[in-house]
Amino acid sequence: MNRRNFLTTGALSATALTFGIRAEAISEADTPMKINKPRIITRLLKNTETIPNSRLPVVIYQGALDLPKDDPAAAIEAMIHANQWGNDWRNGIFSYHHYHSTAHEALLVYGGSAKVQLGGESGVIETIGAGDVIVIPAGVGHKNLGSSSDFHVVGAYPPQQNVDMNYGKAGERPRVDQNIAKLALPTTDPVFGKAGPLLEHWNSTRV
Repeated sequence: MNRRNFLTTGALSATALTFGIRAEAISEADTPMKINKPRIITRLLKNTETIPNSRLPVVIYQGALDLPKDDPAAAIEAMIHANQWGNDWRNGIFSYHHYHSTAHEALLVYGGSAKVQLGGESGVIETIGAGDVIVIPAGVGHKNLGSSSDFHVVGAYPPQQNVDMNYGKAGERPRVDQNIAKLALPTTDPVFGKAGPLLEHWNSTRV
């Protein structure tokens, strides 16, 4: 199912660090939008009875995007397309726990702020705002716990990955576990292209 078709009204351990981005990773040749040096936060969410979560950490880039005043969503879309992420949409985040088993998801915030719960009912809560990026591995539950009226994100996926919807209901497993196990890692970072925090964290984590 294509995420564009959904309507919205408005998923343990953790590490935080400042990632030393190489200059060539954020050059204008790699992305059409200016990128700030972000603070990188990772959240590793454990398997639960209802939500599989992932061996891969959620990766949050705080303050990564230097958003233009005019049409920041279009600037984000140009950037992710240059970095080979797509099937994108503009909207918010669902106000109920859900996860995807057939696609990893990047959410790039271009307006407002929201509190997002990651990992299910007992998961962690993060506040994200304009200029932040959150990359959610397949299987990780996420839910909008509350957002400002101007909260907006661009969502995007790696090539050849089409998003499905799962809710932690009976009957989803083991199908979703099989989907997640065979899903390929992205070969580019949605923000930094061929080099970046996502690739470093995910390539070193997956067994």
